[in-house]
Amino acid sequence: MTDLTFNKFDFLAELGLSETNKGCFDGENWIGSGKPLVTLNPTNNKPIATVTTATEEEYELCVQNMQKAFEMWSDLPAPKRGEILNDLKEEFIAQKEPLGKLVSLEMGKILSEGLGEVQETIDILEYAVGLSRTISGTIIPSERQDHVIFETWNPLGIVGVITAFNFPNAVFGWNAALALMTGNVVMWKAASTVPLVAVATTKILETVFKKHSLPKGLVTLVIGPGRTIGEKLITDERINLVSFTGSTQVGKHVSEVVHKDFRSTILECGGNNAIIVCEDADLDLALRAILFASVGTAGQRCTTTRRLILQESIYESFLEKLTKAYKTIPIGDPLEKGTIMGPLHEPRSVENYLNAIESAKKEGGKVLYGGRKLEKEGNFVEPTIIAIDHKAKIVHEETFAPILYVFPFENLEEAIKINNEVPQGLSSSIFTNDMRKMFKWIGPKGSDCGLININIPTSGAEIGGAFGGNKETGGGRESGSDSWKQYCRRGTCTINYGTELPLAQGIKFGEN
Repeated sequence: MTDLTFNKFDFLAELGLSETNKGCFDGENWIGSGKPLVTLNPTNNKPIATVTTATEEEYELCVQNMQKAFEMWSDLPAPKRGEILNDLKEEFIAQKEPLGKLVSLEMGKILSEGLGEVQETIDILEYAVGLSRTISGTIIPSERQDHVIFETWNPLGIVGVITAFNFPNAVFGWNAALALMTGNVVMWKAASTVPLVAVATTKILETVFKKHSLPKGLVTLVIGPGRTIGEKLITDERINLVSFTGSTQVGKHVSEVVHKDFRSTILECGGNNAIIVCEDADLDLALRAILFASVGTAGQRCTTTRRLILQESIYESFLEKLTKAYKTIPIGDPLEKGTIMGPLHEPRSVENYLNAIESAKKEGGKVLYGGRKLEKEGNFVEPTIIAIDHKAKIVHEETFAPILYVFPFENLEEAIKINNEVPQGLSSSIFTNDMRKMFKWIGPKGSDCGLININIPTSGAEIGGAFGGNKETGGGRESGSDSWKQYCRRGTCTINYGTELPLAQGIKFGEN
């Protein structure tokens, strides 16, 4: 194509990209020879470069290479795997600036968030390096003399990772770092609208793996449409775990297909996150948090704040301040200094935004601010605040856009009920200085979400804690804590080091 804008961005060549790129890496060679994808800049919807997709035959070659690579990689001691992951971390540090710029260019998030996303990959690699020398099972007392019970954690084999457009680098990093550390090999199916980030990220891995003369197939990349390559991945019984990030609708399909064969999933699906602000809260702190959580990434984080639950006594005054703050948000090119909110990712994202606003109006919603597409090229919209009944149908759906629904509450019990009444259960926050409210919020009658925050936004999680949600969010956890266990086959091992054969529960076999 002659109208590509590739040459306008110097950092693309720094990452080993060109105007035309192959979208399949078999662990040794770039072989994508399927239909070409044209990746667009959401700031102006102009084409950046092309990436050829993987064919089904190339997918098969990737799997075969991975099966062979697993034999060697799983035998390598975990601390040795950690050394390689440490080198990966250093390479991502060296490429952080150009890769962060690419995330901003292709996805649409502002540069600070693009750089922050790469930093997440760096952080999880560092975390995995530490785990490589500390992961352990549990020694359990046995009731039988001269017996010992302990747990073993062994790799599953091939792990498939399907990522979404909104975090085109970090979510792969979360999964790959822990999967590789525990001895697995990884197949990555990246979102088709952000293929350049996937290719650039994989090239970084390729550099380090070749430096260590590792076998081909340790990590593979297959870019292609979900109805072919994606479906092939989730139906493949050789893929022992599928980690999927995306919509609840697609997540249900992935779950049905994978669990039918008794394989495992990690599902990061819908989020419909709420912030509760109590009258005793630090309201200035709450205001800043809500602004970041509702407007950051143009509302395209799974942890974006989509519902704001304000105590009646502060409802009017707080909304007045929030609306005033919304009016000051600079909207524009995410790579330009000073921009706070970039574009939505695709034109259809704009359509979804406008449709959701119309639905809210039909259900009695009142637009307090925003509600329009900006009259400029690209996918720019106004961040929007809508006062509406919390039981409205549109409120219970996830719209991946900067739309914030607001409603009042009388007491904490009512606020928690509103938080929990939606089908999704990812992230939640409360702002209060009352210790009793804090502990009720995190207790059995509090938030039903996987992420339960106090005096911080719903978005912006660190890699040290396990990330994930409940209900229609899908279940499973990624990143920190003990999430590494999901990439392992768990075993309980009992050893008899004596000369007798006592049975558990005092059973005397052969005696009445």
